[in-house]
Amino acid sequence: MSEQLHPPVAVLGLGAMGLPMARRLAGAFPVRGFDPADALRAAAEAAGIPCADSAAEAVGGAGLVLLAVRNAAQVEEVLFGATGVAGALEPGAAVVMTSTVGVDAVPAWTERLAALGVDLIDAPLSGGPLRAAEGDLLIVVGADPSALAKAGPVLRRLASTLTVVGAHPGDGQAMKTVNQLLCGVHIAAAAEALALADALGLDQKLALAALESGAAASFMLANRGPRMIKGYDGGVDVLSRLDIFVKDLGIVGAAARSAGLAAPVAAAAEQLFLLGQAQGLDSEDDSAVIRVIAPTRRPAGPLDPLSTRKGAADGQETAG
Repeated sequence: MSEQLHPPVAVLGLGAMGLPMARRLAGAFPVRGFDPADALRAAAEAAGIPCADSAAEAVGGAGLVLLAVRNAAQVEEVLFGATGVAGALEPGAAVVMTSTVGVDAVPAWTERLAALGVDLIDAPLSGGPLRAAEGDLLIVVGADPSALAKAGPVLRRLASTLTVVGAHPGDGQAMKTVNQLLCGVHIAAAAEALALADALGLDQKLALAALESGAAASFMLANRGPRMIKGYDGGVDVLSRLDIFVKDLGIVGAAARSAGLAAPVAAAAEQLFLLGQAQGLDSEDDSAVIRVIAPTRRPAGPLDPLSTRKGAADGQETAG
């Protein structure tokens, strides 16, 4: 099916990820959106995305419904709550679930939608709002091949990397859970490393540049590191809220326990994000986790950090 003849796509949830995805899709497909927040609907309308007055109206006649909500409770509410859209979906339509919600509830949702003649496509994504707007997301998919065919053009429009990890809804959530374990741990490790660099008297920007060029480099270090440093000087734009990793690492921990697997490093990272939430950082960018470890940067001083090391003052060799 050509993109020009594609049936309407409804985007439910027009927040940090939903709106840029809707704008990206609107360049190739007929799109309409809905969000319960008046301000977000207004922002979508200003961006050229027509919005319905209700979720049920938004999905009427849509061949594909893309859910961009926060958690499993919101998925349940949007689909099957008092004003849920399940009954308004056309038989033969497909729901694309882009959120990270964990595996547990997916089989029940799949069964309930199947009874209505609707497919569930499990397609959690990562990459952030900027990459969403550019069609540069990573999307991992668990779906029946016939269902996936319905969503293929839309998913390819959003993703630079589209990986089908299994033929069943829930497989995508399982893969995303593994992904989020690494992402959360890498952010926490980057925060510890840059906090330690500062505590040892090193310039954080210089330390970050050095780390990025060697074996210690990671995507999260390169992406979050500058925001961690800048955050000490007055804050940064919120690209991914800290409490998202409270949720996601909670999903990781529950999955590991269900599988009988120890995940001590992920558990330690989770504690940092939980501490950040307890300290009121939950709505800040997740790079703010560095301030859980080191609430302030050390005072600037005139001494080179090497001058504090044994032997530096009298010219002795300090290497080794």
